[in-house]
Amino acid sequence: MSDALRRIWLCADDYGLSDGVNRAIRELIERGRLNATSVMTVTPAIGREAAAALQASVAKSPRCAIGLHVTLTAPFRPLTLHFRPLDGDMFLPFAKLLRGGLLRRLDAELIHAEVLAQLDAFHELFGRAPDFVDGHQHAQLFPQVRDGFLSAVKERAPDAWVRQGGRNAPLAQRLAAPKALVLDTLSAQFRKKAAKLGLRFNPAFDGAYDFAHAPDFGTLMRGFLDGLPEGGLVMCHPGFVDETLKSLDPLTTQREKEHAYLAGDEFPGLLALNKVTLA
Repeated sequence: MSDALRRIWLCADDYGLSDGVNRAIRELIERGRLNATSVMTVTPAIGREAAAALQASVAKSPRCAIGLHVTLTAPFRPLTLHFRPLDGDMFLPFAKLLRGGLLRRLDAELIHAEVLAQLDAFHELFGRAPDFVDGHQHAQLFPQVRDGFLSAVKERAPDAWVRQGGRNAPLAQRLAAPKALVLDTLSAQFRKKAAKLGLRFNPAFDGAYDFAHAPDFGTLMRGFLDGLPEGGLVMCHPGFVDETLKSLDPLTTQREKEHAYLAGDEFPGLLALNKVTLA
């Protein structure tokens, strides 16, 4: 049996969502417990100060990647003036955006323009293109959305890799997790389109679970790491609850549970047991 370590990506989503989320992510980066985070550019807790603080944390963990978390769902608002369809002045909710894509009712060119604007906002904050690009609530995988998303990344950040949400687990294991199975299905076309454009993507993905049931995160993490290949990615959502977070996102106290596990003593042992490294 090989003693070689597998390097994976452990990516904290939603930097910029709230000050509490930002602090939790920076703390874990500085402790070497994360090696990627994706930044929202349409949220209240992002700006030059938050970007500079993130860059300072990453300087202490130089192999940590910073990506763009493209945001196209409510309760957030677009950066582009003519984006449609909207729910009032906000993006559509997750379910309506997915339905619109499945029914071919979206405009890929308007999505392309919005993703370009968010890529430009990232560049303005960080002085460079993102290392990778993914999507809030996996919207980058939706039909029609993925066309505008991928073409914008190819145009503005061709050296970035993009996040796909498909697993490489056995079929029986994939069938046991309906939410993740949806991501598997949506990701198949996403990978084909990304490859056609010459964009790189992660070979495997995990980290999706039913947040509403607040399961034990340590138990989940053991499953996420099992069989994940070199370069695979696990998504996570650590954070500290504050009023801004509570006003914008239903995922609150579970973020603190994720943070506690990732910051705790058990997690490094789990990585070693699975011959996984973030370094």
